[in-house]
Amino acid sequence: MRVRLSPECSYVTWFVNVQTYEMDDINLHYRFLNWRRRIREIREVRAVRYQERYKRMLKNGDTLSYQGNSDEVGCYVAPRPLSKGNCYFEVTIMDTGVRGTIAVGLVPQHYKLDHQPGWLPHSIAYHADDGKLYNGNPVGQQFGPKCNRGDRIGCGIYADTSDAGLVTVFFTKNGKEVGSVVVPVAPDGLFPAIGMHSLGEEVRLDLQAEWGSEEEDSVMMVDSHEDEWARLYDVRVSGTLLEYVGKGKSIMDVGLAQARQPLTTRSHYFEVEIVDPGEKCYIALGLARRDYPKNRHPGWSRGSVAYHADDGKIFHGSGVGDQFGPRCFEGDIMGCGIMFPRDYVLDYEDEMDDWDAADVRPKQGRVENLLYLNDEDEEEGDDPEQEHEGRKVMVFFTRNGKIIGRREVVVPAGGFYPTIGMLSSGEKVKVDLHPLSG
Repeated sequence: MRVRLSPECSYVTWFVNVQTYEMDDINLHYRFLNWRRRIREIREVRAVRYQERYKRMLKNGDTLSYQGNSDEVGCYVAPRPLSKGNCYFEVTIMDTGVRGTIAVGLVPQHYKLDHQPGWLPHSIAYHADDGKLYNGNPVGQQFGPKCNRGDRIGCGIYADTSDAGLVTVFFTKNGKEVGSVVVPVAPDGLFPAIGMHSLGEEVRLDLQAEWGSEEEDSVMMVDSHEDEWARLYDVRVSGTLLEYVGKGKSIMDVGLAQARQPLTTRSHYFEVEIVDPGEKCYIALGLARRDYPKNRHPGWSRGSVAYHADDGKIFHGSGVGDQFGPRCFEGDIMGCGIMFPRDYVLDYEDEMDDWDAADVRPKQGRVENLLYLNDEDEEEGDDPEQEHEGRKVMVFFTRNGKIIGRREVVVPAGGFYPTIGMLSSGEKVKVDLHPLSG
């Protein structure tokens, strides 16, 4: 039996259905608006999360420069943490400023920007001015060499070592790994950070730097002669070229380079070519004991002797020099060597690795091989001072292949190490630590 609805009932049914559909449309519209609002909020949160932060610094492209008054720290924190796909970054020191207090490391996302990286908990950093590692503590531990203008400091993580909230962080200098340490990882990750603390400091930041290329490492090993030097203070080495990168404001700003090996009867002479005399040509070459003070020109302190280019004087363990030879200028080649007696035996020589003969390149027409003194020049008799301090030898200096003078000196314990000093802006020298075959 069919029930036929009246026209009035049909209209009511249609109206109710229309109203229902309209309510559904309104609900859908509001749901859509709410959805858009949620997306906007999420984007805003992400924008805040991935926003670089810095204080007392000026950022110009990839360059960061300190803008404080040296009383307060300036700090930069990158927008994104290191990750498996982006696990390394590098900083090139463009200017060390007044003190070179530049720090490179990793920090939590909301790190306080008035503290150097590494000073606060859950942060770690390698500091250029003292070569120390600061691991969540304002007191650092000796870690690696100091860094100067032109040096590249890198920091990265070994992502495959992450385990139980820990990760291995490593640091590099000029493409070579300095060391590594295991640290805890903050919930949001570890963010690249740079700290500065004195006027004039400036760095170039590369957050996309790559690490781990064996080919690049091998090229660096071929081109770099840094391994020939035991100590480098305010001096940058590039192949055989040494460049002064210190402040050059006072006599305490000496840039010092000391060879890893002392002179021996098998390698008794070295040379320096003045490539750029800089402002004052305060360039000195000579010999010094192994523990010679880093802020003293060769010749100024005990256990050293040196020929100074700016005034042509010889300094022998004293800040007062004696007139010795001509001044030296751009293009001049200064040399220093030892005339060992024929029966001279070095206690430390047998303990050293022999220098590869292939690395010792004879140069004809340079300096006569004066390895041994003539018999009449040898010291006669016993000298109590000699027995107490060490045996005496004759040190000689050359200019452009000609001997300009000699000085008798006592060899300190451990031997005499080729040492070069520089003290004014722009000074550059080219060094050959073994120009003769001996």
